[in-house]
Amino acid sequence: MKHWFITTDGSLKARWKKAFQNIAPLSANACHQVAKGDLVWVLTSVHEWPMLVPLLAERGATVVVMSYNPDDREALNALDLGARGYVHTLAASEVLSQVSLVVTNKGVWVGQELLAKVLSGSFKALQQRVESDRYQHSEYLALLSERERGVALAVARGATNKEVARQLDITERTVKAHMSAIFKKLAVRDRLQLILKLAPVAERVSQ
Repeated sequence: MKHWFITTDGSLKARWKKAFQNIAPLSANACHQVAKGDLVWVLTSVHEWPMLVPLLAERGATVVVMSYNPDDREALNALDLGARGYVHTLAASEVLSQVSLVVTNKGVWVGQELLAKVLSGSFKALQQRVESDRYQHSEYLALLSERERGVALAVARGATNKEVARQLDITERTVKAHMSAIFKKLAVRDRLQLILKLAPVAERVSQ
């Protein structure tokens, strides 16, 4: 696995070199050099970063977005675009090593406070930031059947497949079938992306 860093000037910081041995700079227009399984670190100071993240993810790379000014909304956007991690650009080499370990093992790395909000279903603070996007979130539900909406909203509130099955009086196998259809219709790849997409409307419906 190779570690690529996309920066504005192509420079590599000493702490990055300390954290990883197989490391190289990468220009924004040279993504074809990235191989499946590589880890690409993209700085938000690179203007094209929102376009690069999904492009790199489609190539089979694991992507971590780095920011000098971490922000919850930016982190959510990065994850929604396909990044597996979001971390401060000035993070110590030890932290970067931990991030690499987590994301390359299919985990997600974000700040602890944001992760708690996402995984606990407590989205009230984030809800204020995406108020203007509520109509779009409601449109997502319109793409689903009535049963699929019930499953999707339950999952968005943090329910497991077993809990969803019990709430809706269906089997876990049926829940999994609905989840596959939901992922396809909403163009998401996992439960985390589904939660990020439906969190605001799920919070509102539950009130």
